[in-house]
Amino acid sequence: MNVIRLIAMEFFGMFVDDGNLALLALVLVAAVTAWVKLLALPPLLGGALLLVGCLAILLLSVRRAARTNRR
Repeated sequence: MNVIRLIAMEFFGMFVDDGNLALLALVLVAAVTAWVKLLALPPLLGGALLLVGCLAILLLSVRRAARTNRR
């Protein structure tokens, strides 16, 4: 059973290296989708929010990784 668990974790790790990054990206996409659909936000503005939000999430992830590697 441990072998199957180890294989599953390695397979998951191939796609999700930083769980926090993936979770924040999913939350951002869900929030912007809700804003566009429910609040009638213009799709172009929604796309801009996705771009800015993804860049901000990536920047935070890189800063966190640099901080942990520096120590």
